[in-house]
Amino acid sequence: MSEVPVRARNRSSELLVIVPCGQAKIWKKNPKHGPEKAKTAYIGSPFKVNRAFAEKFSDRWLILSAKYGFIDPDFTIPENYNVTFKDPSTKPIFVDALRKQAEEKNLQEYHIVIALGGEDYSSKVEQVFAKSSKVIAPATGLLIGIGMAHIKSFLSLSRVQMLRRIMNPDE
Repeated sequence: MSEVPVRARNRSSELLVIVPCGQAKIWKKNPKHGPEKAKTAYIGSPFKVNRAFAEKFSDRWLILSAKYGFIDPDFTIPENYNVTFKDPSTKPIFVDALRKQAEEKNLQEYHIVIALGGEDYSSKVEQVFAKSSKVIAPATGLLIGIGMAHIKSFLSLSRVQMLRRIMNPDE
């Protein structure tokens, strides 16, 4: 049986995971480090836990960068930057620009979007996908250490178990 090309698949049952970028970047360890792929540029523990979740469970995962928006893990970040949704003076990307990126990348076709990270990032994901997808933000409202432990607790589960637990957290 041959595989269906990606663009021909029905994405209604596929899972998109959005991982927030991290403040700790490779340039913190080595300021002279050159361009780096996004998936390895962010070196903090929260990013690593979220990346492990995304790589295990998603059909596709992206990083939400306050500077670049929705980026693929292999996107090359040219140099260090410090832009955050928490501080408007750093000039983070606007939600309208995120919506445009989501449209260009056909991201609204995903039935379920899991937004990892805190409210600063998950709220942006919810604003972008509220009309097209079921958005689940399992760590929103949790302190960072508790949120990391919560996300890490899913890693021992199968995808079916994770989805059941994440979609019905009160059971």
